[in-house]
Amino acid sequence: MSRNNNRRNGKPSRFRPNRNNGQVTEDERLLHRPTQPLVRPTEQMSKEQVKEEEHALERALHFDFTNTDPWRVFRIMSEFVEGFDTLSHIPPSVAIFGSARVKPEDPAYAAAVETARLFAKAGFGIITGGGPGIMEAANKGAQEGENISIGCNIELPFEQKPNPYLDISLDFRYFFVRKTMFVKYAEAFIIFPGGFGTMDELFEALTLIQTKKVSHFPVILYDSKYWGGLINWIQDVMLASEKIFPEDAGLLCISDDPQEICKIVMEAYQEGYSQERANPAVHREQSIR
Repeated sequence: MSRNNNRRNGKPSRFRPNRNNGQVTEDERLLHRPTQPLVRPTEQMSKEQVKEEEHALERALHFDFTNTDPWRVFRIMSEFVEGFDTLSHIPPSVAIFGSARVKPEDPAYAAAVETARLFAKAGFGIITGGGPGIMEAANKGAQEGENISIGCNIELPFEQKPNPYLDISLDFRYFFVRKTMFVKYAEAFIIFPGGFGTMDELFEALTLIQTKKVSHFPVILYDSKYWGGLINWIQDVMLASEKIFPEDAGLLCISDDPQEICKIVMEAYQEGYSQERANPAVHREQSIR
Protein backbone atom coordinates (compact mmCIF):
# COMPACT_ATOMS: atom_id res chain seq x y z
CA MET A 1 0.00 0.00 0.00
CA SER A 2 1.46 3.36 -0.96
CA ARG A 3 1.37 6.35 1.35
CA ASN A 4 1.13 9.95 0.25
CA ASN A 5 3.04 11.95 2.85
CA ASN A 6 2.21 15.21 1.09
CA ARG A 7 -1.44 15.12 2.07
CA ARG A 8 -3.21 15.71 5.36
CA ASN A 9 -6.96 15.28 5.83
CA GLY A 10 -7.26 14.81 2.08
CA LYS A 11 -5.63 18.17 1.31
CA PRO A 12 -2.10 18.90 0.08
CA SER A 13 0.17 20.13 2.88
CA ARG A 14 1.27 23.75 2.45
CA PHE A 15 4.72 22.71 3.62
CA ARG A 16 5.22 20.25 0.74
CA PRO A 17 4.17 22.03 -2.45
CA ASN A 18 3.97 20.53 -5.89
CA ARG A 19 7.34 20.81 -7.59
CA ASN A 20 5.80 21.33 -10.99
CA ASN A 21 6.22 25.06 -10.57
CA GLY A 22 9.98 24.56 -10.94
CA GLN A 23 10.85 26.52 -7.80
CA VAL A 24 14.25 25.41 -6.52
CA THR A 25 16.09 27.17 -3.70
CA GLU A 26 19.76 28.15 -3.67
CA ASP A 27 20.39 25.73 -0.80
CA GLU A 28 19.12 22.88 -2.95
CA ARG A 29 21.29 23.91 -5.89
CA LEU A 30 24.34 24.07 -3.64
CA LEU A 31 23.77 20.64 -2.11
CA HIS A 32 22.86 18.89 -5.37
CA ARG A 33 25.49 16.91 -7.24
CA PRO A 34 24.65 15.36 -10.64
CA THR A 35 24.63 11.56 -10.64
CA GLN A 36 27.38 9.73 -12.53
CA PRO A 37 27.65 6.15 -13.73
CA LEU A 38 29.60 3.72 -11.56
CA VAL A 39 32.71 2.36 -13.31
CA ARG A 40 34.86 -0.35 -11.74
CA PRO A 41 38.64 0.31 -11.92
CA THR A 42 39.10 -2.77 -14.14
CA GLU A 43 36.32 -1.84 -16.58
CA GLN A 44 36.88 -0.15 -19.91
CA MET A 45 34.98 3.03 -20.51
CA SER A 46 31.90 2.69 -22.68
CA LYS A 47 31.68 4.47 -26.04
CA GLU A 48 29.18 6.93 -24.57
CA GLN A 49 31.58 7.82 -21.74
CA VAL A 50 34.50 8.22 -24.14
CA LYS A 51 32.40 10.54 -26.31
CA GLU A 52 31.33 12.55 -23.28
CA GLU A 53 34.95 12.96 -22.15
CA GLU A 54 35.97 14.13 -25.63
CA HIS A 55 33.36 16.89 -25.57
CA ALA A 56 33.95 17.93 -21.95
CA LEU A 57 36.23 20.84 -22.83
CA GLU A 58 33.81 22.15 -25.44
CA ARG A 59 30.94 22.07 -22.95
CA ALA A 60 33.07 23.82 -20.34
CA LEU A 61 33.87 26.68 -22.72
CA HIS A 62 30.16 27.35 -23.28
CA PHE A 63 29.02 26.76 -19.68
CA ASP A 64 27.59 29.61 -17.60
CA PHE A 65 30.10 30.02 -14.78
CA THR A 66 27.56 31.76 -12.55
CA ASN A 67 25.76 28.42 -12.14
CA THR A 68 28.82 26.67 -10.70
CA ASP A 69 29.73 26.02 -7.07
CA PRO A 70 32.82 28.29 -7.09
CA TRP A 71 30.60 31.18 -8.16
CA ARG A 72 28.20 30.42 -5.30
CA VAL A 73 31.04 31.14 -2.88
CA PHE A 74 30.62 34.82 -3.76
CA ARG A 75 26.88 34.66 -3.02
CA ILE A 76 27.60 32.96 0.30
CA MET A 77 30.23 35.58 1.13
CA SER A 78 27.81 38.39 0.29
CA GLU A 79 25.25 36.96 2.73
CA PHE A 80 27.83 36.84 5.51
CA VAL A 81 28.89 40.43 4.75
CA GLU A 82 25.31 41.73 4.73
CA GLY A 83 24.42 39.86 7.92
CA PHE A 84 27.51 40.99 9.82
CA ASP A 85 27.15 44.56 8.59
CA THR A 86 23.47 44.79 9.56
CA LEU A 87 23.66 43.08 12.95
CA SER A 88 27.02 44.31 14.22
CA HIS A 89 25.47 47.28 16.06
CA ILE A 90 22.42 45.65 17.65
CA PRO A 91 22.18 45.50 21.47
CA PRO A 92 22.66 42.24 23.40
CA SER A 93 19.93 39.97 22.04
CA VAL A 94 18.13 36.71 22.64
CA ALA A 95 17.14 34.24 19.91
CA ILE A 96 13.69 32.69 20.23
CA PHE A 97 12.81 29.61 18.18
CA GLY A 98 9.66 27.56 17.70
CA SER A 99 7.13 26.26 15.24
CA ALA A 100 5.88 28.38 12.36
CA ARG A 101 2.56 26.51 12.62
CA VAL A 102 1.55 27.85 16.03
CA LYS A 103 -1.61 29.99 15.82
CA PRO A 104 -2.29 33.18 17.83
CA GLU A 105 -4.90 31.36 19.94
CA ASP A 106 -2.32 28.76 21.05
CA PRO A 107 -1.10 29.28 24.67
CA ALA A 108 2.48 28.93 23.42
CA TYR A 109 1.96 32.00 21.20
CA ALA A 110 0.92 34.14 24.18
CA ALA A 111 3.83 32.76 26.22
CA ALA A 112 6.29 33.68 23.47
CA VAL A 113 4.89 37.22 23.30
CA GLU A 114 5.26 37.62 27.06
CA THR A 115 8.75 36.09 27.16
CA ALA A 116 10.00 38.39 24.40
CA ARG A 117 8.32 41.41 26.02
CA LEU A 118 10.10 40.72 29.31
CA PHE A 119 13.46 40.37 27.56
CA ALA A 120 12.86 43.58 25.62
CA LYS A 121 12.00 45.50 28.78
CA ALA A 122 15.18 44.14 30.37
CA GLY A 123 17.30 45.57 27.53
CA PHE A 124 17.60 42.67 25.11
CA GLY A 125 16.80 42.73 21.41
CA ILE A 126 14.91 39.75 19.99
CA ILE A 127 16.11 37.64 17.04
CA THR A 128 13.88 35.08 15.33
CA GLY A 129 13.58 33.30 12.01
CA GLY A 130 11.29 36.12 10.90
CA GLY A 131 8.33 33.93 9.94
CA PRO A 132 4.90 33.19 11.42
CA GLY A 133 3.93 31.25 14.57
CA ILE A 134 6.30 31.46 17.53
CA MET A 135 8.63 33.70 15.52
CA GLU A 136 5.86 36.22 14.94
CA ALA A 137 4.86 36.07 18.61
CA ALA A 138 8.42 36.77 19.76
CA ASN A 139 8.85 39.70 17.37
CA LYS A 140 5.51 41.07 18.50
CA GLY A 141 6.64 40.85 22.13
CA ALA A 142 9.87 42.68 21.26
CA GLN A 143 7.93 45.60 19.85
CA GLU A 144 5.53 45.61 22.79
CA GLY A 145 8.59 45.80 25.04
CA GLU A 146 9.88 48.70 22.92
CA ASN A 147 13.14 47.08 21.90
CA ILE A 148 14.58 46.03 18.56
CA SER A 149 12.86 43.17 16.70
CA ILE A 150 14.97 41.22 14.19
CA GLY A 151 13.98 38.55 11.71
CA CYS A 152 16.39 36.31 9.78
CA ASN A 153 14.19 34.80 7.11
CA ILE A 154 15.16 31.87 4.87
CA GLU A 155 14.37 31.03 1.27
CA LEU A 156 12.22 27.88 1.25
CA PRO A 157 10.47 25.80 -1.45
CA PHE A 158 7.20 27.16 -0.03
CA GLU A 159 6.72 30.87 0.47
CA GLN A 160 7.43 32.16 3.97
CA LYS A 161 6.69 35.84 4.25
CA PRO A 162 8.29 37.97 6.96
CA ASN A 163 5.91 38.65 9.83
CA PRO A 164 4.66 42.25 10.36
CA TYR A 165 6.55 42.86 13.63
CA LEU A 166 10.09 43.33 12.33
CA ASP A 167 12.35 46.38 12.68
CA ILE A 168 15.19 44.59 10.83
CA SER A 169 14.43 41.92 8.25
CA LEU A 170 17.20 39.91 6.60
CA ASP A 171 16.68 37.32 3.86
CA PHE A 172 19.05 34.36 3.55
CA ARG A 173 19.45 31.72 0.85
CA TYR A 174 21.70 29.46 2.90
CA PHE A 175 20.77 27.85 6.22
CA PHE A 176 24.33 27.73 7.52
CA VAL A 177 24.82 31.49 7.01
CA ARG A 178 21.56 32.20 8.82
CA LYS A 179 22.49 29.90 11.71
CA THR A 180 25.81 31.69 12.10
CA MET A 181 23.91 34.94 12.67
CA PHE A 182 21.80 33.38 15.42
CA VAL A 183 24.84 31.98 17.24
CA LYS A 184 27.03 35.05 16.82
CA TYR A 185 24.49 37.66 17.90
CA ALA A 186 22.39 35.85 20.52
CA GLU A 187 23.24 35.73 24.23
CA ALA A 188 20.75 32.88 24.81
CA PHE A 189 18.55 30.47 22.88
CA ILE A 190 14.95 30.10 24.04
CA ILE A 191 13.35 27.05 22.45
CA PHE A 192 9.55 26.87 22.25
CA PRO A 193 7.71 23.79 20.93
CA GLY A 194 8.65 23.17 17.32
CA GLY A 195 9.60 20.64 14.68
CA PHE A 196 12.74 19.63 12.81
CA GLY A 197 13.92 23.20 12.20
CA THR A 198 13.62 24.03 15.90
CA MET A 199 15.48 20.82 16.81
CA ASP A 200 18.20 21.75 14.33
CA GLU A 201 18.79 25.09 16.04
CA LEU A 202 18.68 23.46 19.48
CA PHE A 203 21.28 20.78 18.77
CA GLU A 204 23.47 23.16 16.76
CA ALA A 205 23.76 25.31 19.88
CA LEU A 206 24.38 22.32 22.16
CA THR A 207 27.09 20.98 19.85
CA LEU A 208 28.90 24.32 19.69
CA ILE A 209 28.80 24.70 23.47
CA GLN A 210 29.84 21.07 24.07
CA THR A 211 32.83 21.40 21.74
CA LYS A 212 33.70 24.83 23.21
CA LYS A 213 33.35 26.62 19.91
CA VAL A 214 31.30 29.25 21.72
CA SER A 215 31.13 30.37 25.31
CA HIS A 216 28.49 28.65 27.40
CA PHE A 217 25.27 30.60 26.94
CA PRO A 218 21.83 29.57 28.25
CA VAL A 219 19.75 27.16 26.16
CA ILE A 220 16.28 27.03 27.69
CA LEU A 221 13.33 24.88 26.66
CA TYR A 222 9.85 26.27 27.25
CA ASP A 223 7.02 23.81 28.01
CA SER A 224 8.11 20.87 30.15
CA LYS A 225 5.21 18.74 28.89
CA TYR A 226 6.33 19.11 25.25
CA TRP A 227 10.06 18.64 25.87
CA GLY A 228 9.86 16.18 28.77
CA GLY A 229 10.20 13.11 26.54
CA LEU A 230 13.35 14.51 24.92
CA ILE A 231 14.92 15.32 28.29
CA ASN A 232 14.13 11.83 29.56
CA TRP A 233 15.63 10.26 26.43
CA ILE A 234 18.83 12.31 26.78
CA GLN A 235 19.14 11.23 30.42
CA ASP A 236 17.97 7.61 30.15
CA VAL A 237 19.48 6.68 26.78
CA MET A 238 22.27 9.03 25.67
CA LEU A 239 23.76 9.59 29.12
CA ALA A 240 23.08 6.07 30.38
CA SER A 241 24.88 4.56 27.37
CA GLU A 242 27.78 7.00 27.84
CA LYS A 243 27.31 8.77 24.51
CA ILE A 244 27.54 12.10 26.33
CA PHE A 245 29.11 13.24 29.62
CA PRO A 246 26.99 14.25 32.64
CA GLU A 247 27.99 17.89 32.13
CA ASP A 248 26.65 17.70 28.55
CA ALA A 249 23.24 16.66 29.82
CA GLY A 250 23.32 19.72 32.06
CA LEU A 251 23.60 22.17 29.16
CA LEU A 252 19.81 22.33 28.86
CA CYS A 253 17.43 24.17 31.16
CA ILE A 254 13.66 23.74 31.10
CA SER A 255 11.01 26.13 32.38
CA ASP A 256 7.32 26.92 32.05
CA ASP A 257 7.66 30.45 33.43
CA PRO A 258 8.62 33.43 31.19
CA GLN A 259 9.80 35.40 34.21
CA GLU A 260 12.08 32.56 35.35
CA ILE A 261 13.48 32.25 31.82
CA CYS A 262 14.28 35.96 31.74
CA LYS A 263 15.92 35.78 35.18
CA ILE A 264 18.17 32.85 34.16
CA VAL A 265 19.38 34.68 31.06
CA MET A 266 19.87 37.98 32.90
CA GLU A 267 22.02 36.34 35.58
CA ALA A 268 24.09 34.41 33.01
CA TYR A 269 24.63 37.54 30.90
CA GLN A 270 25.67 39.66 33.88
CA GLU A 271 28.13 36.97 34.99
CA GLY A 272 29.62 36.69 31.48
CA TYR A 273 29.82 40.48 31.20
CA SER A 274 31.69 40.69 34.51
CA GLN A 275 34.12 37.95 33.47
CA GLU A 276 34.85 39.65 30.15
CA ARG A 277 35.47 42.98 31.87
CA ALA A 278 37.80 41.34 34.39
CA ASN A 279 39.82 39.24 31.92
CA PRO A 280 38.91 40.01 28.30
CA ALA A 281 41.77 38.02 26.74
CA VAL A 282 40.76 34.74 28.41
CA HIS A 283 37.08 35.31 27.74
CA ARG A 284 37.72 36.09 24.08
CA GLU A 285 39.80 32.95 23.72
CA GLN A 286 36.82 30.86 24.81
CA SER A 287 34.34 32.40 22.36
CA ILE A 288 33.98 32.95 18.62
CA ARG A 289 31.87 36.03 19.34
